Amino acid sequence: MSMTAERPATPEAHDAPVHIGAVALRVFDLPALTAFYRDRIGLSVLSQSQDEVALGIDGVLLVTLLPGASRPSSPAGLFHLALLLPSRQALADWLAHAARAGVVLEGASDHLVSEALYLSDPEGNGIEIYRDRARAEWPREDGAIRMATERLDLQALLAEARDEPGAALPAGTRMGHVHLRVGDTSAAEAFYVGRLGFALMLRYPGASFMATGSYHHHIAANVWNSRGAGPRREGEAGLAHVALQARDAEAFAALRARMLEAGGTETDEGPAIADPWGNRLVLRR
Repeated sequence: MSMTAERPATPEAHDAPVHIGAVALRVFDLPALTAFYRDRIGLSVLSQSQDEVALGIDGVLLVTLLPGASRPSSPAGLFHLALLLPSRQALADWLAHAARAGVVLEGASDHLVSEALYLSDPEGNGIEIYRDRARAEWPREDGAIRMATERLDLQALLAEARDEPGAALPAGTRMGHVHLRVGDTSAAEAFYVGRLGFALMLRYPGASFMATGSYHHHIAANVWNSRGAGPRREGEAGLAHVALQARDAEAFAALRARMLEAGGTETDEGPAIADPWGNRLVLRR
């Protein structure tokens, strides 16, 4: 009798009309960044050429690296991309991998709805590696999701890592959310909520968290180091675009209409639009 490996359940982040499919970065050193995301983070190279490198898990695209950055990133742009792991066990195993590989962490937090590890790639792009708690465990206050930034006990997490290391990132790893640097959170809400139809899930000092399908957040926008920032410039390193993934034809049509009404355009990649700071979004299905 043949045995089939059990597949992870659909993550909370993707059980929504629109979720984050992948993130594209424009980089200075394509070979070095490819090696980092493959060897240190644990993504697989899906395809590779001198024009782009596609990386992912299970054959699913999660990160695209594009060469040709000609200037550093301005204050607006990517705060971090967030890779969502399917379980706390997977997060513990990735932490053990990071320790073996000499990956330097910049932070570790319990956000009540999730547990997260933070680091940056060699060109300063922020990365979050996290796992969600079950939706039923998400704390609420007056009906709204409550989040916080509390200390994550790394020693306790590391103690849960398996003795026999496997792949750094397991099957079922997906892009959970993106966190952006913007010039003004009210303007960010006006764009993402007012124009594109995301729901405002909560406000944090200096940051807004937005989502579809009642997830805690698919897109966050903060002004912690970018208050008053203007639009990004051509050729900047960092965020090239965020791919929004529609769950079905109905969700695609609804967001496409909103994007075009807000000034977006049809492109070879799909309907596309940039927020007020030049953070580009592409819709796919």
